[in-house]
Amino acid sequence: MTDNPSNRNWRNYLFTYRSYTPIPFLLVMLFFAKPTPLSLALGFITALLGELIRFWGVSYAGSETRTTGTVGGTQLVTSGPYSYLRNPLYLGNILMYLGIGIMSNALMPYLPLVALVYFIFQYSGIVTLEEEYLARTFADWDEYRRHVGRFLPRMKRFRAGAALEPDYLRALRSERSSLLALSSISIILVLLFVLRGAA
Repeated sequence: MTDNPSNRNWRNYLFTYRSYTPIPFLLVMLFFAKPTPLSLALGFITALLGELIRFWGVSYAGSETRTTGTVGGTQLVTSGPYSYLRNPLYLGNILMYLGIGIMSNALMPYLPLVALVYFIFQYSGIVTLEEEYLARTFADWDEYRRHVGRFLPRMKRFRAGAALEPDYLRALRSERSSLLALSSISIILVLLFVLRGAA
């Protein structure tokens, strides 16, 4: 991997502001939303699956996953969903955003496709930055990387490394903002469907 300062700059920018980049897509989505019963149901199931993957990952990795300063971590987590893929939270995020886009039925299929391409680009940049840190910091990173996929889960569970126990209460506390956002957006889209149907 090259350690180009310009690469670090744009990837650090994506890492620091990753919580805010969905906002423009969300605003466009709400403005052009045309939810239907089918889009609401399919989209909510997709978004809920994404949140469940996030919750599972946070129950093992903890609140370090929400840091927005510099890339870091106190341990290499290889338990739970991390024993099947290296970036379950980012996969969960992509499914959540895709699900919300399907719920809204806004500018289909163009807006969800544009958002999907953007977030794949964003998370690919962030992940390469994080992986450079992990390679420098943890001796067992190379073995983990060889056996566990970056974004696509592998069926065979990786069992090396320190086994961690999930902390679901900690995960619930950490995921409050994500759960609140998903619930709020879902309610808004349902209300838009009801109000437009009554008009």
